[in-house]
Amino acid sequence: MSRSTFKVLFYVNGSKEKDGIVPIMGRVTINGTVSQFSCKQSIPKTLWDVKGNKAKGKGKEAREINLTLDNIKAQIIKHYQRISDREAFVTAEMVRNAYQGIGSEYETLIKAFDKDCANFLKRVGKDRTIGTYKVMVRARNYVAAFIKAFYKRNDMSMLELTPDFIKEFAAYLTTERNLKNATIWLNCMWLKGVVMRAHYNGLIPRNPFAQFHISPNVKEREYLTEDEIRTVMTHEFENLSLAFVRDLFVFACFTALSFVDMKELTTDEIVEINGEKWIIGKRHKTDVPFQVKLLDIPLQIIERYKHLSKGKLVFGEINYWTMCKQLKKVIKECGIEKQISYHCARYTFGTLALTKGMPIESVSRVLGHTNIITTQIYAKITTQKLDNDLTMFGNKLNKAFNDVSMI
Repeated sequence: MSRSTFKVLFYVNGSKEKDGIVPIMGRVTINGTVSQFSCKQSIPKTLWDVKGNKAKGKGKEAREINLTLDNIKAQIIKHYQRISDREAFVTAEMVRNAYQGIGSEYETLIKAFDKDCANFLKRVGKDRTIGTYKVMVRARNYVAAFIKAFYKRNDMSMLELTPDFIKEFAAYLTTERNLKNATIWLNCMWLKGVVMRAHYNGLIPRNPFAQFHISPNVKEREYLTEDEIRTVMTHEFENLSLAFVRDLFVFACFTALSFVDMKELTTDEIVEINGEKWIIGKRHKTDVPFQVKLLDIPLQIIERYKHLSKGKLVFGEINYWTMCKQLKKVIKECGIEKQISYHCARYTFGTLALTKGMPIESVSRVLGHTNIITTQIYAKITTQKLDNDLTMFGNKLNKAFNDVSMI
């Protein structure tokens, strides 16, 4: 292993001379990298010892300047040793910045990640959710574990990062953590975002991950067919907790509410229009208005759990992670072999609504989408939908060509 070359020297900047006074500058050199800085000191040009890199003589001014320069050099050596103990790659700029207190929070990757996590946490409850914050922290911990496993360190300099780092990180998540492609993509995007922000803020000279791309390769979203919904609705559960979880899932299938919107549903949002009950509110995620008519089945569910309501909350206090875990048991007990989450209820609603002939514009309004393109993602072209559309088209063609015979 080659030995590091480290040197600190002082000189005066003759080009800035004014009335015979020149500013004293410092220069750090490490392995060929050079970084300069101002010592915040000035000296008569005639008093500077060019060869000795210090003030001449033993006068009071010379002694004070030399003492200041010795202190600066000691501080720089201290920073150099501290960074060398922690990092495998040290540059003159890193040491100078540490001495000047520039970018100290972003000296290393994990520190940068922690800084971003802290900033994200401040936004939780405003325009970010605690669930997303936990996903970000999990990505941070994966990066820390990767550095520990492959670099045998607890952290590393942002300047050490190369395009290969994120590629190796993705491979680590595949081979060592057994994560699926979509989850690997998500963790890499968190990492890429942290480094990108550091670059945009001028803390690193380039973004080593700028050209990195990985496809999320997300599987087609699951939804329940009409027969499967009927199976779930009619299944008798011995466990009352599972029955409750099933009922809320069915409620979501018939109203297209996301879990958080269902959790926050209040009696104030249930209004009567022309003698019928409607939910009129704004989506938690986008703050976009939505409205949906309460059909008989969701009305039955609201009435069934009226005793659980707390304050104005229709379903009382419900926890997302607990409900999702139990939903898997519900689907399995019903004999359905699909990976179903509460969010799949919205896909189920969109698919059924379009299959039954509801215009996509109306479906988009019910779902509370800001763009109809988003609604098209939910639209599943089922065999039943194709059969209905082609039958209708065939009937019209038969009527149009009824008087025509093939020759």
